[in-house]
Amino acid sequence: MTLASSDPDELHRLEEARRQVQRQLEAIDRQIKRRMAALIPRLLPKQSRQTRNAPSKPGAFLALYRMNLAALTAERQPEIDALSATLARLDRAIAELRQHYDAVASMYPGAIKTTPVSISMQCEAHVR
Repeated sequence: MTLASSDPDELHRLEEARRQVQRQLEAIDRQIKRRMAALIPRLLPKQSRQTRNAPSKPGAFLALYRMNLAALTAERQPEIDALSATLARLDRAIAELRQHYDAVASMYPGAIKTTPVSISMQCEAHVR
């Protein structure tokens, strides 16, 4: 991304793209949780006449739960990694663009509390 972007809506586009990627990551998280919730009844030990009065093994259920969660997460890991990398790139680009706007705003004291759109307009007016 070029820091001296001539498009004043670039920050808004980047922020919207970031929100969209974040929503995709949250959707994957919800899907994994939903699948795990559906899987829980199958992980519970079957009760037979002999085992009704026997003490249950809490560690066994937790181990099965963790194993299945790891398997479900591993299925989606490439997608999660790609979205996480995209999110990191967008975060860096947004930070650079905000830093650029802050630098421009410091050069034009009247533009300190203005939007990026008005800052770029003031820059263009000053250049003319």
